[in-house]
Amino acid sequence: MESQGRLACVGVGMMLGAHLGPRARRHIESADVVFVAVSDPLVEEWVMRMNADCRSLQPFYSEGRSRHRTYADMVEAMLAEVRAGREVCGAFYGHPGVFACVPHRAIAAARAEGFQAVMEPGISAEDCLYADLGVDPGEVGCQHYEASQFMFYRRIIDPSAWLVLWQVGVAGIRDTGRFSNTAAERALLVDRLSEDYPLDHVVTLYEAATLAVARPRVERVPLRGLVDATLHQHTTLVVPPGRAMVRDEGMWVRLFPGG
Repeated sequence: MESQGRLACVGVGMMLGAHLGPRARRHIESADVVFVAVSDPLVEEWVMRMNADCRSLQPFYSEGRSRHRTYADMVEAMLAEVRAGREVCGAFYGHPGVFACVPHRAIAAARAEGFQAVMEPGISAEDCLYADLGVDPGEVGCQHYEASQFMFYRRIIDPSAWLVLWQVGVAGIRDTGRFSNTAAERALLVDRLSEDYPLDHVVTLYEAATLAVARPRVERVPLRGLVDATLHQHTTLVVPPGRAMVRDEGMWVRLFPGG
């Protein structure tokens, strides 16, 4: 007989109380146990008011401990309750499928073991970024990379589109026990970006607001200023286009032979 254990991973959005959808709220309120991983203690407290059995995932983090081990333990904690036949909800800040490997891994593991598992989307930092910075990704295009991955691998940049680098405060870190990078590591990122942008190109350091009384961080600095800037693990680097789009004349003629 199929187990009745179920898993739902939901997004609570970025801002306390303002971004939670009705479907996500229903999963939180009706679950037997809720695991919470959010960006602010006040947001965590707010989620915990919705269910009598809420458990924070924050204690799994510790300085010097591999994040890979931390994430594996989080997944196992959630799956243990699913295997026990309980209805489990994982409540994650932002969107549970965006820069959040635990929900993806937990859902995949639950389904592999024959349990029902679903994901409910939420408003992500990317959604807030478009609104706060007035960026339309459809205007000239938008490229997104995790900052360390961008440094470790040879990616092709189109300087005529927006470039968004996520988690720039830990860019260049291979040791997953560290939570901030060094000036030397940032300098290497600037070095890489200077291949496509001048050092005086103005970039934006962005952090979405998590409380209604707070304002998002929107700090503009020249590219070279990134080395000495104040960066956090959740800081996003937004690089505006550095040149105009170049028309593909050959394709233009093929599409519009009459002119």
